[in-house]
Amino acid sequence: MELVLIGTAYMAGLVTSSLYFPPLVGYLIAGYALHALGVHPDNTLAHLADIGIQLLLFTVGLKLKLRSLLRREVLSVGGMHLLIVTAVSVVIFFALGGYISGGLVLGISLAFSSTVLAIKVLDDSGELSTMYGRDVLSILILQDIVAIGLLAFTSGKQPTPWALGLLLLPLLRPLMYRLLNASHADELKLLLGVSLALAGGMLAEQVGISNDIGALLMGVTLAGHVKTDELSDKLWGLKETFLVAFFLQIGLTDLPGYDEVLQAFLLLALLPLQGGLFFALFLVVGLRARTAFISSLALMTYSEFALITSSSVIDAHLLPPVWEAIIGLAVALSLAVAAPLNRFSHRIFSFLEPFLTRFERKVNHPDRLPSSIGIAEWLVIGMGRTGLSAYQAFCQQDKRVLGLDADPTVLEALLADGRRVVYGDAEDNALWEKLPLSKVKGVILAMPEFDVRASSIMQLKTRRFQGHIGSICFQEDEEAKLYGLGASFVVNPLIEAGRQLAEQMLDGNPQFTLEALPNQGH
Repeated sequence: MELVLIGTAYMAGLVTSSLYFPPLVGYLIAGYALHALGVHPDNTLAHLADIGIQLLLFTVGLKLKLRSLLRREVLSVGGMHLLIVTAVSVVIFFALGGYISGGLVLGISLAFSSTVLAIKVLDDSGELSTMYGRDVLSILILQDIVAIGLLAFTSGKQPTPWALGLLLLPLLRPLMYRLLNASHADELKLLLGVSLALAGGMLAEQVGISNDIGALLMGVTLAGHVKTDELSDKLWGLKETFLVAFFLQIGLTDLPGYDEVLQAFLLLALLPLQGGLFFALFLVVGLRARTAFISSLALMTYSEFALITSSSVIDAHLLPPVWEAIIGLAVALSLAVAAPLNRFSHRIFSFLEPFLTRFERKVNHPDRLPSSIGIAEWLVIGMGRTGLSAYQAFCQQDKRVLGLDADPTVLEALLADGRRVVYGDAEDNALWEKLPLSKVKGVILAMPEFDVRASSIMQLKTRRFQGHIGSICFQEDEEAKLYGLGASFVVNPLIEAGRQLAEQMLDGNPQFTLEALPNQGH
């Protein structure tokens, strides 16, 4: 059976990826196909899916800053959206012959967005740490907090008084830090990450809270350690494998009939209204149209949480049993539609930009683009380790340099250290259109994603930029492509580190040590 499930998922994922759809769309299709052939899920598949979601939320917690939940756009947009969609959903469920109480619960559930899909598409595109990525993540966490109370209502269970004890998890941080520092081998880091994620889930279940929330809180507790990025990387492949089980079981749950399919498509047709509501609310709090659109598209799904609550509501006889199949198909369809839309979200916005920017408020946007770069003559785009190293090298030569990054937490830390940095998202066409480049002698592109670096070079060439363009690369075939687009210099940080190591050793520098080498990796 395991071979059938994994093999079918692989083949379906291979076909959909060749059609430029994310593989997860293929996993959904594979689930429905297997169900049509008489394959039914067992407890093992559900357990594997549960582990996958815990690992996903644990890795999210590793990158989470709690203060991001307190931002105005998170509380106002997330809260107002929940209230409005819930009210509308109650009316719709009642009109379709449902019960008001059951419609209320499922209405709230349908106001939630898919945590799994939103985080996955943002993480895959390297946008989870951008301003809109953090907004989306924070709103999802706000929804998960509301989900705790909703799940308690539908299941008839209440979190125990010991649930407050989860707030003491940060007291375990010194121990967790020591364990991570002691885990030098890659496999030990992997086992530690899995153990902590499952431990957080187990503790949460013991006090009547969803294990997903426990895994998330455990990740938050470990956040801030210098090796969290490395730990997240180690968990990536395992997390992706377990999540295949989650997408498979959606399709394997049930096959709806003709009437249920029509009602599921009716719910799917309401998704653009949900996305439009998110877009309007983001604009109201003062975000630019681009940030509002990309964020809204990532949130324009139905949550897998609705699958959980639908069973509870039906068991309580608040809704007819047929709604379980309707909700399951609506969730699956929303994930299948949203995945490719998010893949091309930037291109879609570029097409709609002349229309959407008309709705921007004339206010001081928190995601505003730099209107001036002062006296800067050198720009560094992407202030990770490689970008910061380049920035420092310019400063040591008394050059006028400015750093740009799309991660607000990175900017806060650099500004606190006295660095000259501003917000700038290299995927935003408006950034390249507005940047004053006449006095700029060179631009260094230190972003990790190849597509973003390639697009940035093309934007600079479109602006007829005459200065030098330097870029990093990580794959052998990237170097020739970047030179072909117009890059002046292309450096592979790992190859360059090896070259410098050999040169300094051959020079016979007695003070040379491995620790003295600059960290060139991004």
